[in-house]
Amino acid sequence: MSTLYFKEVIGECSVIVAEGAVSERIRRESPFGLDPHLAHAGFVYEAEKRRFLKEIYGQYIDTVRPYDLPMIVFTPTWRANIERLRMAGLSHRDVNADCFDFLSEIRKEYGEYSRRIFIGGLVGCRGDTYKPEEALTEGNAVVFHKRQVESLSNAGVDFLFASTLPSVTEAMGIARAMASAGTPYILSFVARPNGTLLDETSLNDAISTIDALNEQRPLGYMVNCVHPTVFQSAISNEINASDLVRERVLGLQANTSLRRPEELDGLEELETEEPGDFADMMVRVHLSLGSRILGGCCGTDDRHIRALVKKLCIGN
Repeated sequence: MSTLYFKEVIGECSVIVAEGAVSERIRRESPFGLDPHLAHAGFVYEAEKRRFLKEIYGQYIDTVRPYDLPMIVFTPTWRANIERLRMAGLSHRDVNADCFDFLSEIRKEYGEYSRRIFIGGLVGCRGDTYKPEEALTEGNAVVFHKRQVESLSNAGVDFLFASTLPSVTEAMGIARAMASAGTPYILSFVARPNGTLLDETSLNDAISTIDALNEQRPLGYMVNCVHPTVFQSAISNEINASDLVRERVLGLQANTSLRRPEELDGLEELETEEPGDFADMMVRVHLSLGSRILGGCCGTDDRHIRALVKKLCIGN
């Protein structure tokens, strides 16, 4: 798949559907559990785990395919940085490339529709995503994330995607590493209802700062791991009252709970809402804010994505 083609789709399509939750579903639905270091990145090396992971991705693709909408799936590499690969004893393997190959094989099974499936190379922050005080400085982040970014880029992902970012400093370093790799990229933040990242930087300031860093700026930005109403509040807050925010924030991967992300992390009981209610709120986000990339995060599964796609395409 061509990265140039993905850039065209981002520029031209009014709706792109992203996957729903993956790692959370493994934690709750599978008998395997997540690796304490790599989460589910290592699943691609064990037959039963690989089948389970493939089933989840297949559910999302099968849900969107009948409507012929472009869709995004992400490599299961959110925690597959060099530090964690060493801790898991897998630094000798190119886990990031192998995870891309896993998704690429799935994509090939979809024939003509495969051209509508885009694979994002997923990167996460080094520390606890809900503790901005653990975020790397810009310079340290460039060095730390460089190997994973280059591995995903060299493997052939359609774009790079840094998700659930709590702090502008580490996001700046990731942006520099991704720009150097030469592959299109998107950064996704956790946002508060007051319009700030978890480190209290406004979305407007974070975007303007990162956009000014590199000649190859991000394709755009997203927010994830928050409820749709939180996203609407954040974007609509007066500190983000600028054309920049409306133009550069491309979409949302939403939670189904109003709890703060830190409260949801590791919660034993799943907090979710009816797929139809989730779909209604996401469509309101699409219509009121022009958000083009719409998908799910904590609490979602294929039922939520199915309801969303049906609502977008059919209206009921």
